[in-house]
Amino acid sequence: MSAWDIIRDATPQLVKACLIYTIPIAIVSFIIGLTIAVITALIKISQKGGWFLIVKAIFHFYVWLFRSTPLLVQLFIVFFGLPYLRIAGIFPDGIRLTPVVAGIITFSLNTGAYASETIRGAILSIPEGQWEAAYSLGMTKRKVLWRIILPQASRVSLPPLANEFIGLVKDTSLAASITIVEMFEVSQQIAAENYQPLIMYILVAAIYAVLCSILSVLQSYLEKRVSRSFVKN
Repeated sequence: MSAWDIIRDATPQLVKACLIYTIPIAIVSFIIGLTIAVITALIKISQKGGWFLIVKAIFHFYVWLFRSTPLLVQLFIVFFGLPYLRIAGIFPDGIRLTPVVAGIITFSLNTGAYASETIRGAILSIPEGQWEAAYSLGMTKRKVLWRIILPQASRVSLPPLANEFIGLVKDTSLAASITIVEMFEVSQQIAAENYQPLIMYILVAAIYAVLCSILSVLQSYLEKRVSRSFVKN
């Protein structure tokens, strides 16, 4: 079988795996992770004291933990490690998750940790004078945050968050290590059948490159649209 025959036969299978697992896992994980990131960023910049300091410490620890450990290790702990976490009366048989659920949980928590620092930095980049001007108009802190600060912070954080999503798409290849049949896992299975790992790995790399290039173009378009809307306003 020639290289072109292998590529012709394998490409539909890889694209199918991409549409069924790679892209959906990345999108769902990013949405959940972004939600976690916003909550984490708001908690970390909060100036509340008392018992809330304990909450802040927990979220600081969460960000530190997921930013300081490899994503692959996190996947292994969630999928292979949690079944051994037996808690009498609660999880007597350990915490057993399906590969997809374990992958989404891990990718979401990892994304949330990294994206929270991006969002926190974006919020802190807004001049203090805007807070003060809004307060002088009688607006509450919550209204200032949601109506004035966060819309501007979203524009600042858009490029790095878009890069985060593109990176997440590539990171989904690690899901093969916990038996999720995404693109890279399918390429490994096909390579085991045709004994052409070089062709298969180059092919899957090419598909990732095309996908990420499309996302980069969409990122540029979105950034221009957002910039124009802010200029008009």
